[in-house]
Amino acid sequence: MKKLGLGLACAAAIAASTALTAPAVAQDKVSLVVNTVQIFGTIDPAKVNDYTEYMAAVNLYDGLTTVSPEGQVVPQLAESWEVSDDSKTYTFKLKEGASFQDGSPVEAKDVVYTMKRLLALNEGPSYLFADLIEADAVKALDDRTVEITLNKVYSPFLTNTPLILVVNSDLLAEQDGEWAETYLGDNSAGAGPYQLDNWTRGAQMMLSRYDDYHAGWPNEKPIDELRFVVTRDEATVKALATKGELGMSSQYQGNETYEAISKLPNYKIIAADTATGFYIKLNNQTAPTDDVHIRRAIAYAMDYDTIRDVIYPGGQLNGPLAPVFADAYLDSLPDTEFDLEKAKEEVAKSKYAGSEPIKIVHSYVAKTAFEEEIGLLFKSALEMIGFEVELQPEPWNRITELAASVETTPNATQVFYGPTYPSPDSVFYVQYHSRAKGTWSSMEWVMDPEIDALIDKSRQTTDIAEQNMLYKEIQQKLYDRQSDVFLLTQKKRFAANKCLQGYAWVPMQSWDTDFSRFWWNCDE
Repeated sequence: MKKLGLGLACAAAIAASTALTAPAVAQDKVSLVVNTVQIFGTIDPAKVNDYTEYMAAVNLYDGLTTVSPEGQVVPQLAESWEVSDDSKTYTFKLKEGASFQDGSPVEAKDVVYTMKRLLALNEGPSYLFADLIEADAVKALDDRTVEITLNKVYSPFLTNTPLILVVNSDLLAEQDGEWAETYLGDNSAGAGPYQLDNWTRGAQMMLSRYDDYHAGWPNEKPIDELRFVVTRDEATVKALATKGELGMSSQYQGNETYEAISKLPNYKIIAADTATGFYIKLNNQTAPTDDVHIRRAIAYAMDYDTIRDVIYPGGQLNGPLAPVFADAYLDSLPDTEFDLEKAKEEVAKSKYAGSEPIKIVHSYVAKTAFEEEIGLLFKSALEMIGFEVELQPEPWNRITELAASVETTPNATQVFYGPTYPSPDSVFYVQYHSRAKGTWSSMEWVMDPEIDALIDKSRQTTDIAEQNMLYKEIQQKLYDRQSDVFLLTQKKRFAANKCLQGYAWVPMQSWDTDFSRFWWNCDE
């Protein structure tokens, strides 16, 4: 067996949070208000698929492993693991003393149930495992040992294991339905640092600290209570801060909001470079964005400097992968370019030349100020070169519905996408592989057999240097076909109370908002 380097379970890193009100100080209890701009669609760990849902999941549940700020997969419920010589069988030894929030121990049978449930429901993170693991290939060798056998070599497998969010099988066996879907739609059954107190859908969610959390609470003042407040209204967020009630803001506020809150005496701005890309996802299959020249024209028509420096400050993104993945990053791609003359030339090369105005639908998240500004910029530039642009602001849940079929997916949609596991594979497979079609992540509908084959090959390659060469080839092909408009890499910003400590960015979606990694200290 090949033994992987293990190290101690990581209690390091991250989270965002909220304000300490006067009553909370008096009671020596830290209660944080955190605003989100998106609703929590589900808290079922087998169904989560966007940043708010993962934010809930990472606080309510623990996985076999987790991710450090350095991007390393480190122990969580599994204290160690071994990999067979053929790289197909993974044997995990569970941590002794870990318990679910009802006090019962976490055992191998719970991991088996979790995997079988995930595969059976075939939602959320299941796409990572569906073609890789058969239900009977997950076995409990004893109470603390789990064996998972893959049906083929898949080199990023360990980077997926933080998404094996373990559920309490005994508790769920007492609920209605084979997989207790109704119960887990409204309740938590995990071994994570927080438990669900109440949830008013579309408005707020309350979590409280699990005192007996297996990773412990090493800091003097951990975050005792979390209150997620759902609001897109910038004025409401500023008002919460002005009253001292905001612990930590969403990462998707407008510039004016960050600037206003930063001037308040008890607030700071937390900022971090990330692997998250901000894309205009172009539907590669429907007219007129089925033509590569139209897609290139759109890319040339974007005023990148205004977007990156004024509307939503961010870093350079020249292709589908952020430079954070340094070894896999293709640094030979040219910088993005705003040039309306070149845009016109591309239109003239397209099969739609001469049929102006060329009609196009551009969608973005409704009531998000900076996305509306980008939409207006998009419309203004394209209508100067022969397009007729219909702006289509939609609630986020409606955008996810539209993404389900190629026919309903808009021509162009503004989307942030960050890796859901710490590997370039998350960027390529989740967004561009044909098997990942029909989700908000894959609104490009690339459907390219050559790109599929390269992604598949990279997933079966255990030689890191060879794998990185494949990643670079994938980037070049996606760039050549102009799969998206590559707007920027997100510089995450949160407005936070100055007493909130412990934030560190993690290269995995929402893992930086694991609030067990935060604490309250007004002296630091």
